[in-house]
Amino acid sequence: MENITGLSYKDSGVDIDAGDELVEAIKPLAAATTRSGVASGLGGFGALFDLKAAGYKDPILVAATDGVGTKLKIAINSNRLRTVGVDLVAMCVNDLVVQGAEPLFFLDYYATGGLEVKSAASVIAGIAEGCRLAGCALIGGETAEMPGMYAAKDFDLAGFAVGAVERGELLTGETVSEGDVVLGLTSGGLHSNGFSLVRKVVEKSGLDLLAPAPFDQKRSLAEALLEPTRIYVKSCLSAIRGGGVKALAHITGGGLIENIPRVLPRGLAAEIDVSTWRLPDVFAWLADAGGIAPGEMARTFNCGIGMAVVADAGRAEDVEAALTQAGETVFTIGRIVSTSGDEPIVIIKGLDSAWRS
Repeated sequence: MENITGLSYKDSGVDIDAGDELVEAIKPLAAATTRSGVASGLGGFGALFDLKAAGYKDPILVAATDGVGTKLKIAINSNRLRTVGVDLVAMCVNDLVVQGAEPLFFLDYYATGGLEVKSAASVIAGIAEGCRLAGCALIGGETAEMPGMYAAKDFDLAGFAVGAVERGELLTGETVSEGDVVLGLTSGGLHSNGFSLVRKVVEKSGLDLLAPAPFDQKRSLAEALLEPTRIYVKSCLSAIRGGGVKALAHITGGGLIENIPRVLPRGLAAEIDVSTWRLPDVFAWLADAGGIAPGEMARTFNCGIGMAVVADAGRAEDVEAALTQAGETVFTIGRIVSTSGDEPIVIIKGLDSAWRS
């Protein structure tokens, strides 16, 4: 039949050629993340991974998925796109290592209103960098061009990571007991949580994202807010293999208050003393500029602690040494105590005084 309208897919806002160009641009990025076990390259309908070739004998698979949230709006508005790819990987692989799993491979989903190859390639370069830091392979993904769903330059990201741990070596927190020590690993700033509130504070303050940050004159506000999420995989795996680690908690949305109880047995509490570390400047600025109460800060942000490690009291110094040797800055932030209630909780000491200016 005669094509009366003469319309093409490109006329509707979807450019297949741009998609093909992006695939070619990211192939070397993905190839640079290859590791033992990868059994396919980009371009197939599905990606292959050989667990036996990766050295596993009787593995349990662990999977995680996450996104970057509205931190993307700051990246898009300031045209600083690369670091959000690291964030995407970090939010997934940090959730794997808390269960003792080694991240093996990663897939991404990139959805946009209009595909700009250069911008998309920058994001995916960040994803590849995150995979390199985590020791996992970028083995596939999906790019979706969705005009009408997203504005032209807007995009969203989702990530999917799969890891493995040998049967019997899964880290569950079941052995956590009264007297164990809680160590805190410093965060890389805000990581990827609480950005809807962060953007409200920026808006209220009338600040320009490209102007120097009020709390860091050496960087623009956008650069400081976009500091990528730390990837704790290699340091935590090293500490786990050295012995003495009973549980790990990735401090994401909900902060210390809601995340640590997820790895505690019933009848126990983590008693955390916030005076044991200094509230980083970005959080102090947010609390002051937004008039945010200490309790709200502790439930919304990581407040400077990106990973909590519960260590056997007799091995805590060894665990701390292993983490420090692997490049982490470590604080002893608390201990495990018994509680009268059944549900595990966090008890925050000094919250109302330690974080007030």
